[in-house]
Amino acid sequence: MTDWYYHLPGQGRVGPMGADDVRDAYRDGRVQRDTLAWHVGARDWQPLERFSDSLGLNAVAAPVIPPPVYATPAVVAGDAVDRASPYAPPRATLSEADYPVAAGEVVYAGFWKRFAALMIDSLIVTIAYYIVLVVGLVVFGVGLSGVFSGDSAPAGVGLMLVAVYFAYPLISAVYFVGLESSSMQATLGKMAVGIKVTDDDGRRMGRGRALGRWASHLLCYLTIYVGYIMAGFTDRKRGLHDMVASTLVVDRWAYTAHPERQRRGLGAVALVVLILGALAVVAYIGIVFAIAIPAYQDYLRRASGAG
Repeated sequence: MTDWYYHLPGQGRVGPMGADDVRDAYRDGRVQRDTLAWHVGARDWQPLERFSDSLGLNAVAAPVIPPPVYATPAVVAGDAVDRASPYAPPRATLSEADYPVAAGEVVYAGFWKRFAALMIDSLIVTIAYYIVLVVGLVVFGVGLSGVFSGDSAPAGVGLMLVAVYFAYPLISAVYFVGLESSSMQATLGKMAVGIKVTDDDGRRMGRGRALGRWASHLLCYLTIYVGYIMAGFTDRKRGLHDMVASTLVVDRWAYTAHPERQRRGLGAVALVVLILGALAVVAYIGIVFAIAIPAYQDYLRRASGAG
């Protein structure tokens, strides 16, 4: 006997149950034809209408549905977007225990889509770093001029170097930890390409786990970026930092009430970012060669003249 499941907003996944139970639920008005349903062997969640023939819903009297009672939708604290709106992006809170589902397909973010998101995020963090650096130099420049004078000059230089060195990782930590543990579950780069970060069960990360995930990026650097490349061929497309922090990077619609909206492939934004990145690398290599070749030829002329 096939096990059936259906998904109700605010209640989460219901099941397993037999076909007779699903028909009874339809007859009683507990589910409608647009209710998301899934059964063992199906590729993903579909409206119950798609299974009407196999379930025999056409032979069941249509349920009498009472008129809706409109009320002010509840808004989660800190979430300014009405969840009832069909235009609201998928969000999650720590209390959303019903949205993650074990059944159905989950689309994991591949290496290239994640790489495109990282390119965007790195650019944002770098710009923010230089803005903070310039503002800091302007604001504290006059005060530090006194520190750099006289016997205290070495101490002042050391203080400045420490501030410059730690500013970038501090900005990076605030950016990644703050956004990935927020209701959006994604940095600006991940939002742009349509992916998000969850824990192993598909739920929103807490700040502690998000901080641990950010810190575990160090392991990817120590393995000469092999930890990042692992996302291209490991189970559930996880990098080394994902394994350490027990996290997943998935499509933005995964583990929500609308898993059928998940999309495979790079997407337009990720593709454009990767192409621009490749062009930037080619341009950089061209500039290096344009400088290095004349310098090398000049060196050869000097060497032959000296000989």
